[in-house]
Amino acid sequence: QEDPNDIDPKRKDVRVSDGEDKAQSVETLPPGKVWWQDFDQDAYVSATMVRSGQDPYARNKFNQVESDKLRMDRNIPDTRHDQCQRKQWRIDLPATSVVITFHNEARSALLRTVVSVLKKSPSHLIKEIILVDDYSNDPDDGALLGKIEKVRVLRNDRREGLMRSRVRGADAAQAKVLTFLDSHCECNEHWLEPLLERVAEDKTRVVSPIIDVINMDNFQYVGASADLKGGFDWNLVFKWDYMTPEQRRARQGNPVAPIKYVYTTAGGLFVMDKSYFEELGKYDMMMDVWGGENLEISFRVWQCGGSLEIIPCSRVGHVFRKQHPYTFPGGSGTVFARNTRRAAEVWMDEYKNFYYAAVPSARNVPYGNIQSRMELRKRLSCKPFKWYLENVYPELRVPDHQDIAFGALQQGTNCLDTLGHFADGVVGVYECHNAGGNQEWALTKDKSVKHMDLCLTVVDRAPGSLIKLQGCRENDSRQKWEQIESNSKLRHVGSNLCLDSRNAKNGGLTVEICSPSLSQQWKFTLNLQQ
Repeated sequence: QEDPNDIDPKRKDVRVSDGEDKAQSVETLPPGKVWWQDFDQDAYVSATMVRSGQDPYARNKFNQVESDKLRMDRNIPDTRHDQCQRKQWRIDLPATSVVITFHNEARSALLRTVVSVLKKSPSHLIKEIILVDDYSNDPDDGALLGKIEKVRVLRNDRREGLMRSRVRGADAAQAKVLTFLDSHCECNEHWLEPLLERVAEDKTRVVSPIIDVINMDNFQYVGASADLKGGFDWNLVFKWDYMTPEQRRARQGNPVAPIKYVYTTAGGLFVMDKSYFEELGKYDMMMDVWGGENLEISFRVWQCGGSLEIIPCSRVGHVFRKQHPYTFPGGSGTVFARNTRRAAEVWMDEYKNFYYAAVPSARNVPYGNIQSRMELRKRLSCKPFKWYLENVYPELRVPDHQDIAFGALQQGTNCLDTLGHFADGVVGVYECHNAGGNQEWALTKDKSVKHMDLCLTVVDRAPGSLIKLQGCRENDSRQKWEQIESNSKLRHVGSNLCLDSRNAKNGGLTVEICSPSLSQQWKFTLNLQQ
């Protein structure tokens, strides 16, 4: 196929591109390289196609057959806000090195990631694409892509994991700005300029695009909500938080302004000044494989003087999967707990105890030596975690020191819920949503089960009587509860009856004679007294 930019169709190594000053500059290909348009997709992808009878999800945990059908430069919908399409970006932006790490990635997905970067970015802004092959089974997955313009391939000679692989790529990068991408992404129109602009203005900003969704089953590209920010619960698992109504209202006047006070980055896709990445301590090189690194870098950026932002005019699609395709040495739970403990021990001060209350098993996982990270924190004069909670993430509910237990009160997949009722209302159960709100409770030291200033109250001490929400009163025996049977039940102190959900569907929660029934099993997310 002819490249429309070719000066002379017979000369495949020369191309006219729009340079910085919009004057046309001539680009030449180094020997042995091809323009992305001339890369032989079919030869590269067909070598690893799913054979008939094989499970298309087995290798990558997404539908590889659908991925392999797509052209490497397929069109995707422009999901940006209308106002972005009229924006002009600064012309003097710094070029970036794009670092993509991968391990046994589907060839079609990896190729689409690389091609989308080259196709959707102004040529002069892409210094290079560094592919770090984290010891994939087939070295050709990466090596063959080294033929494409601007692509450099580095291969680890043993499995290093995401963090050490990214640092290797960053160390090799020649541009002043780093762009980290996952290996199953597709960049959208003008995704790069708005990110580079924010970092060029202030090198302590760490910026991410809005991450659109590429469906793991049919590979449809779907625009994501612009009202989400990264957050976490006390189990230190990343989650998406909706902006508060006030935050959303404040954005109505300028819906494409940078989203500030992003609590945590999702971790896969961000742009950061290279010298700032180095000054801030790169990644924790003793974290393994994957997990916890996004919270660690988020805490570090905020506590040490930087900021995280999401830039709505930048959109990049990402294949979200339900499980990991690759193996973790030692099992994924242990690796995640080790990495997360390292983040908690270095950055969270006394608040790490809430993590251990939420994930008691983590206490038994060794986390290695953290001395050099503690020294880094001291050298950079980083702020305490209390500052982060008060200034960056005030929406995260912090348990009170008066609490014995805190969070959601779970029974299977359901949670104790106020159902929106107030004083004198009944309570029920509702599917757990992990967003606090009507499902947030605390068991206090004075034995009340509390939601805001309302307490669970036993109005009538007979079995079968409904529980009401009433204003908390200090010495009201109708509001006293205790956890029994290794914190698996709640017993009302005055009547010795247990909290029960058997009548939840017709009426509300009741107290009943204590029994082994599943309708009496309740567990708080955090038990603060082990």
